[in-house]
Amino acid sequence: MKSTGKIKMLFVFAIAMMFASNVQAQETKEATNYDQGFRLGFGVNAGYSVSDPYKLALGADARVQYDLSKRYSLTLTTGYSNLFVSKADGNDLGFIPAKAGFKAFVWNDQFYVMGEAGAAFAVTNDYNKTSLLLSPSIGYASKYIDVSLHYEHYSDFEKLNNNGSVGKGFGQVGVRVAYGFKL
Repeated sequence: MKSTGKIKMLFVFAIAMMFASNVQAQETKEATNYDQGFRLGFGVNAGYSVSDPYKLALGADARVQYDLSKRYSLTLTTGYSNLFVSKADGNDLGFIPAKAGFKAFVWNDQFYVMGEAGAAFAVTNDYNKTSLLLSPSIGYASKYIDVSLHYEHYSDFEKLNNNGSVGKGFGQVGVRVAYGFKL
């Protein structure tokens, strides 16, 4: 019986060694677009509000990005955006967004997903509100060009409900086109 136990142990050891010899460290593909360090980008935004009284949204921004690795980056974004009212009797809403975010490249080091959070500071028409701002996005980035589709939600800005009453919180769907470069 002792020799059978030794043969079983030798058999298990041989199989384990076969699997161990096939184990290799994962190869990481080198990114060709983003080396570790800082990048700066300037973008223009156009969007459409999903709630009344606003419809069209236009803006411009500046984004600083720090690459933690070849696939992950931290971002800081600010600029100016304006939401235009759909009726002539309303006031447009202009605000300054200030957002921090996390960007992860998920395919070919060019396609990414990003989440941002921050505040939107109203600056027009005696409207002294600040709103929480949340913004998920998906996009494509090359060495210099960045194009993304995003949704922005403003939790504290006022909107018109279907019954004509005033409520809080609305969003917009938008497109951002930017030019970026290494610092």
